[in-house]
Amino acid sequence: MTQTDVAVLGAGAAGLMAAIEAGRRGRRVLVIDHAKAAGEKIRISGGGRCNFTNLDIRGERFLSQNPRFALSALKRFTQWDFIARVDAAGIRWHEKTLGQLFCDGSAKEIIAMLLSDLEKAGGNLWLQTELGAVERQGQGFRIETSRGVVEAESVIIATGGKSIPKMGATGYGYRVAESFGLPLVETRPALVPLTLAEQVLEPMKPLAGTSVTGRASVGKTGFDEAILFTHRGLSGPAILQISSYWREGETLRLDLAGGQDAARVLREARQAAGRVALRTALAQILPEKLARHLETISGLQGNLADQSNAALDQLAGLVHDLPITPVGSEGYRTAEVTLGGVSTEALEARTLQAKAVPGLFFVGEVVDVTGWLGGYNFQWAWSSGWAAGQVA
Repeated sequence: MTQTDVAVLGAGAAGLMAAIEAGRRGRRVLVIDHAKAAGEKIRISGGGRCNFTNLDIRGERFLSQNPRFALSALKRFTQWDFIARVDAAGIRWHEKTLGQLFCDGSAKEIIAMLLSDLEKAGGNLWLQTELGAVERQGQGFRIETSRGVVEAESVIIATGGKSIPKMGATGYGYRVAESFGLPLVETRPALVPLTLAEQVLEPMKPLAGTSVTGRASVGKTGFDEAILFTHRGLSGPAILQISSYWREGETLRLDLAGGQDAARVLREARQAAGRVALRTALAQILPEKLARHLETISGLQGNLADQSNAALDQLAGLVHDLPITPVGSEGYRTAEVTLGGVSTEALEARTLQAKAVPGLFFVGEVVDVTGWLGGYNFQWAWSSGWAAGQVA
C-alpha cells in the first residue's frame, strides 16, 4: 500500500506540469505511467524539437463544445509564463512560422526541464507501471496499479487521448471518467491526414509527394498553409488543420494558387505566348505535375490561344476552388491529437476538477479541448496542468 496526497496518472506534458505545481505547494506527489520514459509525445513532437507553445494563443483557436472553457486556464498560465520557464532553464528556442516556437536543440531539453522541476518539487515518478481501476475511498481515492494499491487524497487524470497508439495511447482516461458517471464528448482523430476513395485517388497518384502553398477550406473555415498530396490522399499543415473541422461526407475546397490570380496569369500568358500548352502556363504558379493534372481534369483541348476567356476562367476556377471529398482520415495511428473527450460541462473551468467528484481532476488532451496545429495543444497541457496543480 502506497499513500500520497496527489496521484497524477500520466507522465506527459499536462501530468508533469500538474505534478510540479502540486509538489511546489508542499503536497506529496506520485506520477504514474505505463511507458518506459516520461514525456514520449513531447520527445517526438515538432520533428524532435517540440513545438512547445505559440506566441498568438487565442480562445477561438481551441475546439470544444464550450469554446470559452479553456480561457480561464490559458489566461492564468500563459504562453509567456511557459516561455519564462524555458528561458530560465537555459533552453534556446526560435519562432519557426505563424508564432510557433521550437527548441533550437532537442525536445528532450523540455522533458529534462520538467523532470528536474518535478524532482526539485519533491515528486516521485513510477514508470512502466500499469494502471487499473480508480475508486472512491472515503474522502480520497484508491488506485489499482501493477505495483500495488495507491491511496491518494486527489487524483489528476492526465493520460491523454487515443492519438498515436504506438506511443502507448489508450482510452484509459475516458474509462475512468465513465466509471464516475462523467459525460464524454464523442472522440475522433484530429490534426490528421485525410484519405480519398480509390476512384478519386487513382488519377491523382502521380501527384504523390507534390506540395503547394494554398488554402484548404470547409464551410467558412479555412487555413492558409502547405498542402501535400500523398499516395493515400491529402496531408500538410493546411489539411491537418482543416481535419479538425471536416466531417465525413463534406467536400473540401482547395485554393492552390498561393495568393496569385490564376485567371490573370493565364490571360497574360496567352497574350505573350499563345502557342504554349495550358499546363505550361499553369506551371508558372503550380508544380508541373499539378499543372498537368488540372489541365487533364479541365477537359480543355488545345493551346492557350485556342481558349476563350470563359475557358481560361473555368481552368482558373479549378486552381482556386478545387473540390475534393475525402472518405475518411488516417485515424489515430497518425493523428496528432484527439478531438472530444471528457465533457467540459462536468468540470470546473478554473481548476479542472470534476464538479460531482471533489478531488478528481482531468487535464490536457483527455478533456474536450483541442487546439490548432502549432503549439496550441502543448499550451493547453501546460495551462490545464498548472491550474489543477494549484488546488489538487
